[in-house]
Amino acid sequence: MEFRTRVNIPTYNFSIEPLEEILFVGSCFADSIGRRFEEERFPVVVNPDGVMYNPVSVLHTIMRTNEKPRVVFLTLGTNHVYRLKETGEIVDNCQKRPQSLFQEEKLTVNQCIESLQQVVDVLKSRRSDVQIVLTVSPIRYQKYGFHESQLSKATLLLAVDELVARNGDHVAYFPAYEIVLDELRDYRFYQPDMIHPSVQTVEYIWQQLVESLFSSRAKQFLNEWKPIKEALGHRPFHPESEAYQQFLEKAQQQERELLARYQDNRQNETIK
Repeated sequence: MEFRTRVNIPTYNFSIEPLEEILFVGSCFADSIGRRFEEERFPVVVNPDGVMYNPVSVLHTIMRTNEKPRVVFLTLGTNHVYRLKETGEIVDNCQKRPQSLFQEEKLTVNQCIESLQQVVDVLKSRRSDVQIVLTVSPIRYQKYGFHESQLSKATLLLAVDELVARNGDHVAYFPAYEIVLDELRDYRFYQPDMIHPSVQTVEYIWQQLVESLFSSRAKQFLNEWKPIKEALGHRPFHPESEAYQQFLEKAQQQERELLARYQDNRQNETIK
């Protein structure tokens, strides 16, 4: 018997390679997954202008950054935006200014599509082989009310679906939202606030992402890195002891050698 619903993850037309440079832009969920890549020694850039929740703010970050990696993850949190009354511009951060200075609005599905299509066009202009992975954050916005939060997520999901349909060769959807809400349907998978996914949940999504998006060589890299990572994370009773210092130096040397070997492989493949 099956005691939970499983989310079907699609087959993707590309794979993430070992030590792939990746850009993450979006909500705090993008932060969580991006930091997970960092732990595995991928050279990632995570929210260079801070956390961005809506499609317009994601576009603003993409326009400001000069990054042009082959793989980009965009995580959308809400369709709610704040417009500065004085200038009419949508701001990315209210910077703790009085709420009276701003007008809250909701982007329509078409407005979300328009902003995200601009993101795709900019990234394609910088690198023709770019692959963009869209996700919708599973974090609900309690301040809107849960019904309004669901309407916001639905707007984003409709926009993402249309964007994938228009740009299938360059844009794909990873169902993190569905994995949390449909597959991990239990409050034990949330932090104590009952809103944010737990560390265990982020780890499960990471595992699903690795299984579906990583190449066989990238998975092999993770297998080789794992014992070194565990050694570096070891917390001894006597960190000042000579034995531990030798142990640490050995692990650090293994890390340098592993990274150098895979970096050399990537450079050789680029030359070919």
